Amino acid sequence: MKSRGERHIGLLNGFAAYGMWGLVPLFWPLLKPAGAAEILAHRMVWSLVFVAVALLVVRRWAWAGELLRQPRKLALITVAAAVITVNWGVYIWAVNSGHVVEASLGYFINPLVTIAMGVLLLKERLRRVQWAAVGIGAAAVLVLTVGYGQPPWISLTLAFSFATYGLVKKKVNLGGVESLAAETAIQFLPALGYLLWLGSRDDLSFASEGPGHAALLASTGVVTALPLVCFGAAAIRVPLSTLGLLQYLAPVFQFLLGIFYFHEAMPPERWAGFALVWLALTLLTWDALRTARTLKREIRTPSTTMTTGTVSAARKAESLASGPESPASPGARP
Repeated sequence: MKSRGERHIGLLNGFAAYGMWGLVPLFWPLLKPAGAAEILAHRMVWSLVFVAVALLVVRRWAWAGELLRQPRKLALITVAAAVITVNWGVYIWAVNSGHVVEASLGYFINPLVTIAMGVLLLKERLRRVQWAAVGIGAAAVLVLTVGYGQPPWISLTLAFSFATYGLVKKKVNLGGVESLAAETAIQFLPALGYLLWLGSRDDLSFASEGPGHAALLASTGVVTALPLVCFGAAAIRVPLSTLGLLQYLAPVFQFLLGIFYFHEAMPPERWAGFALVWLALTLLTWDALRTARTLKREIRTPSTTMTTGTVSAARKAESLASGPESPASPGARP
C-alpha cells in the first residue's frame, strides 16, 4: 500500500506526463523552417541518444541482450518502430499544418478503435455499453466526414496507428524507456541517412538556421523521453484507474490549444461529431469503473478467500478501471 506522500508524487508525475503530451503542439511549430520529415528524423536520432545516455547512467542494459536472442520479439519491435514512425510523422505534420483539433480527435477516438480491434483481431467479447460506445463512435466519424467534406484521415491514421502500436507493445512486454530505446535504435540508421541526404542537398535546416534552431531540434529527444520518465514514476505510485482517467488530459489540452491558441475553425457539424465522441468515452469510462467496483465488492465478501483466482480478479478489476486501453508504456504519445 503506497503512502499518501508516494501517491501525491505519483499524481504530480502523472499530471506532468500527460500535461507535456497535451502541450506538445506548442513545441513543433518552433522547429520551423524544418519540414515534418526532418523534424521526425531528428526526433528518432536524438531520442535514441537521450535514452541511451539515461540507460547508461542507471546501468539497465540486460534487457538488450535478451531481446537480441528473441527473433520474434525483435520482429515485433520492428513493427512497433514502423507504426510509431507513421504516428509521429502524421502528428508533427498535422500540428505544423494547422490541424491540431483533428489530431486531438485521433487520441480521443483511439480507445474506441482499440476496442474494435480487440473484437476483430482478438475475438474479444464486449458488454452492451461497450457496443453502444463503439456504435456512437462510428456515428461520430460519419458526422465528422460530413463536416470535413472527407473522412477525418488525420484522426483515423493517428488512432489506428496508435491502437496497432499498443497491440504490438502488449505482446512485446518491454518497459517504456527500454521499448523506446529499442524502437529508436531500429529507426536510427534510416533517420540519420535521411538527414545526411538532406545535408548533401543543402536542405538541412539543422546546419543552416543557427545554434538556437539546432538546439531545439536536438531537444526533440528530451521532449520525447521526459514525459515517459514522468509516466514511469507515476505508474508505480498510483492505481491504473487514476492513470486511465488522466490519459484524457492530453487530447483535451490539444483540443483546447487548437481552438483557443491556434484559432482553428469549429463549425457546428464538427462540434456535433466531437460531442458524440465524448459521449462514447463517457460511457466507456462509466462502464469500466462500474465493472471494477462490482468485482471489488465480490472480492471483499466474507465468503471469498484470497485464492489465486481472487488475486487475478483483483488485478482484473484495477485493469478494467483504467479504461478501454491500459496506459502502460505509452511510448507512442505525440
